[in-house]
Amino acid sequence: MTARAATLPPSRLRSSGGTPVVGNVTRGTTNPNRLRRMDRWIAATHGAALRRAADPVAIDLGYGAAPWTAVELLGRLRTVAPRARVVGVEIEPERVAAARPYERDGLAFRHGGFEIPVSGRPVLVRAANVLRQYDEDQVAAVWQRLCARLAPAAGGSPGGLLVEGTCDEIGRRHVWVALGPQGPRTVTFAARLGSLQRPSDLAERLPKALIHRNVPGEPVHAFLRDFDRAWAAAAPYASYGARQRWIRAVRDLTADWPVTDSVARWRQGEVTVDWSALAPRTH
Repeated sequence: MTARAATLPPSRLRSSGGTPVVGNVTRGTTNPNRLRRMDRWIAATHGAALRRAADPVAIDLGYGAAPWTAVELLGRLRTVAPRARVVGVEIEPERVAAARPYERDGLAFRHGGFEIPVSGRPVLVRAANVLRQYDEDQVAAVWQRLCARLAPAAGGSPGGLLVEGTCDEIGRRHVWVALGPQGPRTVTFAARLGSLQRPSDLAERLPKALIHRNVPGEPVHAFLRDFDRAWAAAAPYASYGARQRWIRAVRDLTADWPVTDSVARWRQGEVTVDWSALAPRTH
């Protein structure tokens, strides 16, 4: 994360921990089950790290006007890490007050922003649909701040995980970047396959770091172009269902792109690619 970053928005607010709040109030749009695809991926890929952690704290950053996503995250994480705890963090004090009645064992809500007002280093930070309302040149500063708060890599552990991305209103299409303490690692594309005409339909849900880079000459544009071509070539597999067509298309993609997951995830309507292959070109 060496790109030049704009300064994060200042604020006069104070977080639950008494520190200055960093960030802006978002629209707060939320719906039950909206983040199920992201949550399933986190549980599958990061569950072991949560189980090993002495204090497996996960942050739902910017959960919005209702606490559903934090409640659901706790339930999904506890299927793979029974000691997991979730702290929902919101920059709008009224949203925190409205969420407090939902607190229970393992679930709490705090007022704050990108500074993350909790003690210690969280093992997971999930920031879904938060950066869409920021400028592209502010993304690097947000990533740097959040990654600096993650549990460090130690003893063979990769450290904490930041998952930052965007989805549609009911969670059918989702793209996210996974980052560790040292920066971006991968990009995951996930969809309800029956809702897709072609993989490039996911372009409208690219995270802020990539959405303005879907133009000729940029890697993410080339990836989506190749994905559409592979999808078209896999059309005969559509008779076996959209899932089999997706699996075949992704398998073809692996010849030219560093796909980091396997058919077990492809069957879920996902594909994960190494960040370095899709990172924006520097100009």
